[in-house]
Amino acid sequence: MNPELNDLADEYWEYRLRTNPSEAHFLGDFRYIDRFEDVSRASEDAQISVYRSISDRASGIAPDSLSANDRTTREALIYYAGTEASILETRQEEFGINPIFGFQASVHMLIPRLTLETAEHANAMIDKYASFAEMIDQSIERLREGLASKRVNAEFAVTSTIEQIDGWLATPIENDTFLKAALPSDFSNADRDNWAQRASGIVSDVVRPSLERYRDLLAGEILPVARPNERAGLWALADGDLVYSRLIEKYTTMPMHAGEIHEVGLHQVAHLEKEYAQYGPDAVGTDNVQEIYNILRTDESIIHMNGADIIAQCEAAFDRARAEMPNWFGRFPKSDCGIEETQHGAIAYYFPPSDDGSRAGTFFMNTSDPSAWGHAEVEGTAFHEGIPGHHMQIAIAQEMGDALPEFRRHEFISAYGEGWALYTERLAQEMGLYSGPLDLIGMLQNDSMRACRLVVDTGMHALGWSRQQGIDYMWGNSPMSMHQIVGEIDRYLSAPGQAVSYMIGRLEIDRMRREAEATLGSAFDIKGFHDVVIGSGSVPLGSLDRIVTEWVASQQ
Repeated sequence: MNPELNDLADEYWEYRLRTNPSEAHFLGDFRYIDRFEDVSRASEDAQISVYRSISDRASGIAPDSLSANDRTTREALIYYAGTEASILETRQEEFGINPIFGFQASVHMLIPRLTLETAEHANAMIDKYASFAEMIDQSIERLREGLASKRVNAEFAVTSTIEQIDGWLATPIENDTFLKAALPSDFSNADRDNWAQRASGIVSDVVRPSLERYRDLLAGEILPVARPNERAGLWALADGDLVYSRLIEKYTTMPMHAGEIHEVGLHQVAHLEKEYAQYGPDAVGTDNVQEIYNILRTDESIIHMNGADIIAQCEAAFDRARAEMPNWFGRFPKSDCGIEETQHGAIAYYFPPSDDGSRAGTFFMNTSDPSAWGHAEVEGTAFHEGIPGHHMQIAIAQEMGDALPEFRRHEFISAYGEGWALYTERLAQEMGLYSGPLDLIGMLQNDSMRACRLVVDTGMHALGWSRQQGIDYMWGNSPMSMHQIVGEIDRYLSAPGQAVSYMIGRLEIDRMRREAEATLGSAFDIKGFHDVVIGSGSVPLGSLDRIVTEWVASQQ
C-alpha cells in the first residue's frame, strides 16, 4: 500500500474511533470505553477541520500512481471524510431530536451488547454512564442553539421523544438498561451485586436527572415552538435545501438531485403494480392491485400474532439460504448470523459481529407489535438483513484482515450496503429461497416500501409535502399497514435522505450486473460477480462500478 495513503487511512480511522467511542467499544476496541460521544459545538468544529484536512490530502495523492486497491482506498477516504465534514457543517445537532435513532431509543439496544471482559472494563462502564449524562447536557446546549436560530424539530418528533423518555424514567432503577451490561464472565455474584449497586447510584443521581433536564427542555421550550407536522420536512428550514442536498450526496454517493430521485421512485412504483398483478392470482386469488394490498393488510390468516412465529420463519429462511449459498458465492464469512427479537428501534436491523469474534452477527426483528408483521414480508426481510444480505457483506469485510485498511473493513456506505441487501431480496428469488407465491408477494411488498421511499423522502424534504401526504402516498401505493407506514414516515423525517439509498443502490448494482452479463455472455460467472461486489468493503457506487468493470475486463 502507498505509504502516504496508508498513514492517512490510519489517521482517519484512529480519529474516527476516538471521536466515536461507542462505535469503538462495539467493535471490541476498549481504549475509549469510559466515555460517550462529545456532541458539543467545539467538538463538531474540530471534527470538521480534521475531516476536511484528510479529504483534501487524499485528493492530493495522484491516482495514476496507485494500485487498484489503493485507488479504492483513496476514493473511499475522500468520500468518508469529505461527506462527514459536509454533513457536520450543516449543524444538525441543533435540531437533533430523533424518536427513531436518538440516544433514548438506541441506548437500549447498545448497552447490553457492549462486551466487558475484565473488572477494569466494568469499572470504566460506570464512568461511561456519567459521560452519557454529559452528552445529554451537551445535546441540551445544541438544541438551545437551534432555538436561537429557529431551527427546531417537528411536533411529532418532540412528542414521541418525550413519551420515550417518560417511559424510561418510569422504569424501576433495577430494570434500567444501564444495569443490563454484559458483565465479565468471571464475575462472582458479589462482584455483580457490587457493580449493580454502583451503577444504580450513577443512574439515580446522574443519568436520570440529565434525562429529566432534557425532557423539560423538550416539553417546556421546544414543543411550544415546534414545527407543525405539515412542515416537518427539511424544506421548511431556511437552509433546508442545502442540508438535504448534502444528505443526498452522502446517501447516494452520486451526483443526483431530489427531483430526479422522485421520478425514479414514481417509475418503480408503477412497475411494481404490474408485478403485483402478475403474482397476485397465485398468492391471494386476485390481480387487482388495491385488493391485493387490502388482503395483505387485513387477512388475519397471513398476519403474525406473536414474535416466536416471526423468529421461527426467519430461522427457516436462513436454513434454506445456508444450503443454497455455495451455488451463488465463492466466499463466506466465518461468523454466523443469529436472530433475536427486540422491542426497540427500526422494524428490522442488523448488528455486525465484534472484531475479536466474541459476538456473532445478529439480525433483530422488532416484534413490539407482532400483528404489524404480515407473513408475506418476513422472509424477504430476513434475506435482506442477514443471509445473503448485510451479514455477508459486513462480516466478510471485517474478516479481510490486512487485505483492506481497517476503516474499509468497518465503515458503512448506505447506498452500497443497503443497495446490496435490497439486491439480495430479488437474488433470493433466483436462488429459489422463497417458500411460495405469498412470500414472493412479500418480496414485492418490501420493494414497494423502498420504491415509495424515493417518492416520499424527496416529497417531504424537498417538494413541500406534509407528513400526512407522505402517509397517504404510502397507503395508496403499498400494502403496508398503517402502523408500519407511520413508523416509516417518522423514520424518513428523522433521518432525511437515508431512505433513498436502498433502491438507488440496488438499481446501480442491477445495472452493473446486466452490463457484465452482456459483455461476458457465457463467460459470466455469478459467483465471481458476487465475490467482487462484496469483496472490497463498503465503497462509493462509482468505485464499485470501476471495480466491477476491471473484473469484467480480467475475465475477457
